[in-house]
Amino acid sequence: MAGTHYKKNLIIFLITTALVALLLWLVYSFEPSLRAYFVDGVRDPQMHDAAGASYDNVFKITKIVLWMFLFIIVIRALNALIFGFGFRLRKGYEAPNLVRNTFSIIAYIIIFAVLFKRFYPATDLGAVLATSTIFGVIIGLALQDTLGNLFAGISLQADKPFLVGDVIVVGQFSGVVESITWRGIKIRTFQNHIVLISNSSAGKESIEVCPRDNLNARLVFFNTLYTDSPAKTIHIVREAVREADNVSPKIRPIVRIRNLGDSGVDYEVKYWLDDYAKYNDTDALVRQRIWYAFRRAGINFAFPTRTLQIERKVRGDAMRADGSEFIDRLNAVDIFAPLSAEETARLAKNSVRRVFAPGETVIRAGDEGSSMFVVHEGKVKVQINDNGKPRTVTVLNEGDFFGEMALFTGEPRTANIVAAEETEVLEIGFQAMKHLFDTNPDLVEALSHTIAERRAELKAKSEDSAPAEIESAGVLAAVKRFFGIS
Repeated sequence: MAGTHYKKNLIIFLITTALVALLLWLVYSFEPSLRAYFVDGVRDPQMHDAAGASYDNVFKITKIVLWMFLFIIVIRALNALIFGFGFRLRKGYEAPNLVRNTFSIIAYIIIFAVLFKRFYPATDLGAVLATSTIFGVIIGLALQDTLGNLFAGISLQADKPFLVGDVIVVGQFSGVVESITWRGIKIRTFQNHIVLISNSSAGKESIEVCPRDNLNARLVFFNTLYTDSPAKTIHIVREAVREADNVSPKIRPIVRIRNLGDSGVDYEVKYWLDDYAKYNDTDALVRQRIWYAFRRAGINFAFPTRTLQIERKVRGDAMRADGSEFIDRLNAVDIFAPLSAEETARLAKNSVRRVFAPGETVIRAGDEGSSMFVVHEGKVKVQINDNGKPRTVTVLNEGDFFGEMALFTGEPRTANIVAAEETEVLEIGFQAMKHLFDTNPDLVEALSHTIAERRAELKAKSEDSAPAEIESAGVLAAVKRFFGIS
């Protein structure tokens, strides 16, 4: 596209230059013939002199106009070559319009002065301009705003307080700078509107600049009840925010208490953005992550003047504290097949519901753990590290489970589990399983055999996979050792 554009402009430049050069050649070629026809043929001496003077002025003005037009074409070509193509090769971008316009205006003035002096050597151009006081006043008043914008633009270009691509706030407008010209600044607002701000107006305003290549910080405010631990709140919010998209990993987010309010503790979280132009979306995402993190951790937002009790229902049945709504889900998990109905109900009662936002990490590879998870609603992605980048190897849906080896043997997590959408999982912890083993020791061997069979199926394609009996014995020993069962 760029090559086609330059080729088209080159063709227009050559054709226009050729036409103007042809007109100049015609003027210079036919000037003697026209003089002989219009001037030399006049017999009256007074009329002859007047006709000669008029003829000379017409041809001089015509020549000045044509030469000026030719030089304008050449100057525009030099402008594009130096400040467009040359700057792009050297610095990777074109020069600002203000610099290009200033160069063109100065060049036009110099060329006009040279041409005027060439065709009217006896006339003092400076004296003509100096004696035209009324004309100068009229031009000055007419161009007052234009000149104000020009000089304000020159000042902005000299100081360079911001560049194209930076986010700025000027008066009531904020957005991304798209261009800086001799007339004004063009910004695109976050509503995708174009706003033109004159340089003279911008020069009178305080301008807030968020440079494009800088880590710019944002603040989001929230609160909690006085009964919630500040240390726990700060840790949970920091971990929730640092994994959000567009939050820079170079600087750890800062969570601190702003105030002890009337209804609760007021906090702020400060974080830095990779792309500040997307701060609205990032602020919204951070607030969403805080909400989900609070719900998982049992932290409550403070309400100003009243306490609201909300009863949540899922698919028409009330969520009961005894965990009975999880029994059907756990009955479908094959490793819990050896459990009796009573033991399954007890395990369901001791399960903990966790809710994760889309894109949130449920567990991380390499972390220590002593619990497993069952996908109750939604789905999660299993990811491994592939040359420093996460690669999804499978997707687990409702009823699938993960992390069982950490629960039964204490092994570290082997993969990252990330919520693919808003996902609710059931977390089964160490104490819940230990209570079952204490009351029914025979479950250890039955569950170990089931886990070993599952591991053998997963390793079936491996050439060095161990026999099921050896696998079962190894798992049984690991489970007994982890739960302290002799």
